[in-house]
Amino acid sequence: MAKEIFMPKLSSTMETGTILQWLKNEGDPVEMGEPVFEVMSDKINIEVEAYEEGVLLKKYYEVDEVVPVNTVVGYIGEENEEIPDTAPAGEEEKAEEPASEAIEANTLATTSDKTDTSKVRATPAARRVAKEKGISLFEVSGTGPKQRIQQEDVHNHAEEEGQQEIKASPLARKWAEADDVSLENVEGSGPRNKIYTRDFTSQSQQIEEPKRVPMQGIRKVVADRMTESASNVPHVTLYSDIDMTEAIRLRSQLQDKMVEKTGYKLSYTEIIAKAVAVTLRRHPYLNASLNEEKNEIVLHQEVNMGIAVATEQGLVVPVVSKTDQKGFAELVKETKQLGESARKQQLQPNQMQGGTFTISNLGMYAVDGFTPIINQPEAAILGVGRMKETPVGVNGNVELRPMMAFSLSFDHRIVDGAPAAAFLTDLKHALESPYELLM
Repeated sequence: MAKEIFMPKLSSTMETGTILQWLKNEGDPVEMGEPVFEVMSDKINIEVEAYEEGVLLKKYYEVDEVVPVNTVVGYIGEENEEIPDTAPAGEEEKAEEPASEAIEANTLATTSDKTDTSKVRATPAARRVAKEKGISLFEVSGTGPKQRIQQEDVHNHAEEEGQQEIKASPLARKWAEADDVSLENVEGSGPRNKIYTRDFTSQSQQIEEPKRVPMQGIRKVVADRMTESASNVPHVTLYSDIDMTEAIRLRSQLQDKMVEKTGYKLSYTEIIAKAVAVTLRRHPYLNASLNEEKNEIVLHQEVNMGIAVATEQGLVVPVVSKTDQKGFAELVKETKQLGESARKQQLQPNQMQGGTFTISNLGMYAVDGFTPIINQPEAAILGVGRMKETPVGVNGNVELRPMMAFSLSFDHRIVDGAPAAAFLTDLKHALESPYELLM
């Protein structure tokens, strides 16, 4: 039965190939592994080998014609077999089905280096043995008259190269050499386990099927909201490095009493949240939201702090209401309990509503700074990076200080750059003089 010859798809970007030359004419005998035609892809010129043995029955396209990938360009079969007069329609779609044996077998194995050995001086027996062993006559040194290659020369070359047990087409052998792949690790599908390019591609370039995870639940909600915010809100981000020396000292002095009173340790998250809440009292346009339907800016009278929490299911933002009115003990207890509920998926709807400003803290990771996306409809969000010792100038001297990177993203429709910069400046002062937070 006649078999199709396809225009191979040689890369993910290749859509068409140009036929540069036919290496066989209609009626010529074709052996498996012999190059049939040369094609120019979007990257290289290559020769396409036969994956069937027989006669070239038909060529549907001529030299210089541009052919879509996976299109039937010809047929190989037995002499006088009936085949279509014109190229079969619909083959492109059919060939796009994954792992089609015919297409896979027709895949390219080498660049346009010539493999035509007809001009090499060699005896017919030497040519037959070289073809059986998959050896290029260009690689064999002849010992006959005028360096003509004898049958024994091919056998000797095979023994020297250790290839007497490995049978491969010249194209498959060149591909293996180019990709530094041992033919010993490739199982041949041809007669006497001879290796063709289809074996090389299917075995040496297998890709493990990726794991696919449905985007649903919290992950889908986060994706939709972040896309909407990044697309519709004009984000501007300001950065500042804040010296946390005094904040460290305050935390150390309060820690024992905090554990004794609440059962929880005081973290930098609570110190930062308190400093942000107090600072927002003086900057109402950062503690605001935009009502687009009514075309108005809403200045919130309460500071309700959203604290972003990473969970296995995705990012959630529980809200600490009236943050500015709470002392450290109450703030620590509520923040820790909300975080535990978030990780256990036990948050109630009312615990994630009413936020007026959000903090996203990545200080526990090796992240110096980042650009957070605003949690709509809020006016701003504060990103917190890690704390690290950094050389800074202090009173004319260079000292190592524990610096922490802060990044404020704000909605430029609600807030201009100068008010946002003033807020970040006041926050820097609050964290570098944290004892004022106790007043």
